[in-house]
Amino acid sequence: MKSKPRAWQRMLSGRRLDLLDPSPFDIELEDIAHGLSRVARWNGQTLGEHPFSVAQHSLVVLDIFCALAPKADTNSKKAALLHDAPEYVVGDMISPFKAALSLDYKAFEQQLLDAIYVRFQIPQPIKQSTKTSIKRADILSAYCEATQLAGFSVPEGERWFGKPELTNLPILKPLAPEQAKTLFLEKFDALTKE
Repeated sequence: MKSKPRAWQRMLSGRRLDLLDPSPFDIELEDIAHGLSRVARWNGQTLGEHPFSVAQHSLVVLDIFCALAPKADTNSKKAALLHDAPEYVVGDMISPFKAALSLDYKAFEQQLLDAIYVRFQIPQPIKQSTKTSIKRADILSAYCEATQLAGFSVPEGERWFGKPELTNLPILKPLAPEQAKTLFLEKFDALTKE
């Protein structure tokens, strides 16, 4: 009799996260920060001594989100910081590849994100206006990453990501994984104390 394939990931915290049925009880912030700090955006095709990590991207998205939605509440800010949290387990697939895989991948990723939001007591469903602002911040971060780190010209970046609506865009310099992890954890802690 053929055994069922393993569908869980062991975390450094000792937790075992079932990828097909993720439990909020098996999700730890330290695991998320550790994993995201080691996952490279743009498949690692960026300038700098270190890859630009998903943890650092998440911090940039939060900063841009706060500029776009200055009156956002703490839970909305946490949702912005954790918007790509499932990638601590599944990695960061570039958008064209996700599109080629189908909507099933998006549903899989959303199920994990929902468990993460439950774990950190972020009320569901997220308001549509918050989702829209997080997505806008995500796209603006991608524009900055593309034009500053991934070799896109400004016209090419504007063609793929749109003309930036903010004039004060962040200047990006990839951080070492431990630094990105520390900043991610510190930011989440600060939001928790808001």
